[in-house]
Amino acid sequence: MNGQSTYRYVVRCGINRSIFSMNSRSEHKRGDQVIARSNRGLELGEVLCEITPQNEVATEKLSGGSIQRPAGPNELATVAQLKQQAQVDAHDCQSLIDSLGLQMAVVDVERIFGGEIVTIYFTAAERVDFRELVKKLASKFQSRIEMRQIGARDEAKLLGDYGDCGRPLCCSSYLHEMPPVTMRMAKLQKATLDPNKLSGRCGRLKCCLRYENDHYEELASKIPPPGSEILTREGKARVLNVELLAQQMLIATEDNRRILISPDECLSVIKRGAELL
Repeated sequence: MNGQSTYRYVVRCGINRSIFSMNSRSEHKRGDQVIARSNRGLELGEVLCEITPQNEVATEKLSGGSIQRPAGPNELATVAQLKQQAQVDAHDCQSLIDSLGLQMAVVDVERIFGGEIVTIYFTAAERVDFRELVKKLASKFQSRIEMRQIGARDEAKLLGDYGDCGRPLCCSSYLHEMPPVTMRMAKLQKATLDPNKLSGRCGRLKCCLRYENDHYEELASKIPPPGSEILTREGKARVLNVELLAQQMLIATEDNRRILISPDECLSVIKRGAELL
């Protein structure tokens, strides 16, 4: 950066799309495929952006690493072969699990470029004692074995393709954290409450319900919720409904008129109704 010999980049690695802050002796641009050394070993990574003074605070908590070199055609071919081999590995691993009578299902197997580690992603209803399994897998793969139990959202992140919107799943394309999503968010945004329409490929509530939730919460804090008794220029009234985005309230006056007003026209709140949140 600006004459210095060391550059810093945000790099995404692995099928779990872990994000790292990495040093490099050469310059790269967004989308470059590189061979990087992370805390797992040597693996293929994708450069997302350079770390600059403007975004340094946002990236300071990322795990560290280093970019070794650009990924050439031979290295990309090796990574492609490893991905193809993963299907065979998953089948062999599941066969071994079944032979040991363990109640778990393999979702995916990942071999990193350097071969230092093989990660087994699996689902299970309960905790599983897989110590004997790890010994057998380490002998078979001749690598360190990491067993990672995942949930429904992580399974969709690894295997999912497209969402109802027609775009690649957010979790499998750019999200690296998946905070909880609640039905309260759907109610606040007045989304349909049909579980079939609210559920993503993982069977859980769609992550996109969280994207605008902070804005909806801010708007909800500025307007009396339905059921509130308020004082307006028209006298006392009761709030029947609210439109958060339009910042309007449908109220019923004492003479049974129904009118739309803005929160600014509410002089005071006599009794607050049940909160939208």
